[in-house]
Amino acid sequence: MNLPTEVRYRRYEDWTEQERYAIAENVAKSPWHATYHLEPKTGLLNDPNGFSYFDGKFHLFYQNWPFGAAHGLKQWVHTTSTDLVHFEETGVTLLPDHAHDSHGAYSGSAYEVDGKLFIFYTGNVRDENWVRDPLQIGAWMDKDGNIQKFEDVLIQQPSDVTEHFRDPQIFDYKGHFYAIVGAQSHDKSGFIKLYKAVDNDVTNWQEVGNLDFGGTGSEYMIECPNLVFVDGKPVLLYSPQGLDKAELSYDNIYPNTYKVFDDFDTEAPALTGNAKLENLDYGFEAYATQGFNTPDGRALIVSWIGLPDVDYPTDRFDYQGAMSLVKELSLKDGKLYQTPVAAMEALRKSSEPLANKAETSNTYELDFTVAANQTADLLLFADEAGNGLRLIIDTKTGKIVLDRSACGEQYATDFGRTRSCDIAPSDTSIRLFTDKSIIEIFVNGGEKVFTSRVFPSENQIGLVIPEGVTGTYYELG
Repeated sequence: MNLPTEVRYRRYEDWTEQERYAIAENVAKSPWHATYHLEPKTGLLNDPNGFSYFDGKFHLFYQNWPFGAAHGLKQWVHTTSTDLVHFEETGVTLLPDHAHDSHGAYSGSAYEVDGKLFIFYTGNVRDENWVRDPLQIGAWMDKDGNIQKFEDVLIQQPSDVTEHFRDPQIFDYKGHFYAIVGAQSHDKSGFIKLYKAVDNDVTNWQEVGNLDFGGTGSEYMIECPNLVFVDGKPVLLYSPQGLDKAELSYDNIYPNTYKVFDDFDTEAPALTGNAKLENLDYGFEAYATQGFNTPDGRALIVSWIGLPDVDYPTDRFDYQGAMSLVKELSLKDGKLYQTPVAAMEALRKSSEPLANKAETSNTYELDFTVAANQTADLLLFADEAGNGLRLIIDTKTGKIVLDRSACGEQYATDFGRTRSCDIAPSDTSIRLFTDKSIIEIFVNGGEKVFTSRVFPSENQIGLVIPEGVTGTYYELG
C-alpha cells in the first residue's frame, strides 16, 4: 500500500480515536481472517521479534504499524504463550517513543538475563534530510511487562557499513553472550558482524569482527541473521536480499535461507564446515525467520508469512501479514527438518477418512501419503467449476508443485503463480494445514516446507482428493 511519508511517520498520539475506530472497522470486514495463526489487530504485521522464553512463558513480539497495510513508524506488539500455538496479546508494546528509535522500533531479539527480559533491537533514527542512523539499542522488560529503555546506544554504526545495519540477535554460546547483526558494505554487498558482551554484561558490547560464513556477498543486504544450535551444530538462518540466483534458485522477491555448519569459532570469527546454502521454505511467503534455543535445548523458529515490497489483497482492509506456525528444528542425515510443535494436535476437533468434500471450513489439517510411482493432484479451496489451489505430488519424477493461479484473488504475479521443490521419487508423506487464507505444507516429516497465502473467493470451500490417496482429515479449531 502506497501512503505518503507524512502519513506513515505520523506520531501515534496524533491519530484520533475516530481514525483508529474507522481502521478497526475496516479490518473487521475482511473475509480472510485466520483462525489459529497470529495476525495484527490492525495494520501491518511483519518481522517476528524477541522470540524467547522468560518467566515460565514463551514471548513473541511482532513488528507492527497499526494504521494501515504499509511500512511506517514501527512498534513491537507483545504476545505470550504457554503451548507455542495460542499467542495472546498482553497490551504491552515497545513504542517508537525515544530519541534512539524516533523513526521506528526495528527488528531484534530478546533473552532472559538476571530475572528480566533483555530486549536488543535496532532503533531507526532519521535527520531533517531523511538520512538514517541505525542504532543497536536495548531495553529491560520486567515480569509485569514494564519496559525501561537504555539511555546509551549499545552499538553505533561501524565505519565499514552503510545505513543498512540492523536486526541484532543475542544468543548464549558456551556460557557467554554473543550477538550477530545484519549489514551492508559500502560496495553494496551483504555481510554479518559478530559482537561479544564484555564480561557477559549485555549493556557493553565489543565487536569481534565480520563473521565468515562462506558467503559470497552476491546479496546487497543480509536481513534477520539468526544463529541457533541443533544437536550441537550451528545453523545460520538469514534473509539475503538481492542474492544472485546462480547461487541459489528461488522465485520470491527475496529468499529465506539457511546453512548447517560443523562448528563455531568465536575468535576467527567463523562458522566452519562445508555448509551448503539452502532454501528454508519453498512456498510463496516466508521471510525474516527468527529462531532461538529454549532452556531445554530445543531450537524453535517462526516466520513472517509475508514479504517486503509486495502488495496483498488484505491491504484494502487496512491490514497485512501473519505469523507462521512455530516449528521445531532437527537434523537427520545432515538435513534440516522443520516440524510443527506437538501442541498443534490439540487443535483437532474431529477426524475422518480423507475424501472429497463439497464444503469445508477452510480450517483443517490433512495427513496423508502418496505412494511411489504416482501423481497425486489435489485441489484445495475448490469451487464447483474446478478452480482452486492445486497441490501436485509426483513421486515418479520426484517433484511437488503448488499452483495458486486459479485460487481467488491474484497478486504478486510478476514472481510467478507456482512454487515447486524436488523430492526423492519414493513414498511421500504430507502434513498440511489450512487457515482461511494460509497454507503450510510439511513434506516427509518437515524435510521440505511450503508456506503461502491464498485469498480464495467466497465459494472456494471444497476439497478434491484423487483416487489412491488415503489419509486423515482433521477439523481444526
